[in-house]
Amino acid sequence: MPTAVLTDRERTAVQAYLRLLHTVRAAFDGPPGDPRPPVVPPAVLEEAEQALSAAGLTGNEEEFFRLLQTWCPQP
Repeated sequence: MPTAVLTDRERTAVQAYLRLLHTVRAAFDGPPGDPRPPVVPPAVLEEAEQALSAAGLTGNEEEFFRLLQTWCPQP
């Protein structure tokens, strides 16, 4: 299996994305029948956007998801 060495900015972007993903999952895993819509804190979204931008990955989702899969492969 190939090993990817991410830059600090790429690693930060991947970590921010994973935090965003876990936050969204937690929001949707609320109690059944809860009348409130799921809410994702704006700070979590902003963190992910800033990290992607700093890593030069804004608008380059293919490259980002390649990095994500290499760094955090599916079981």
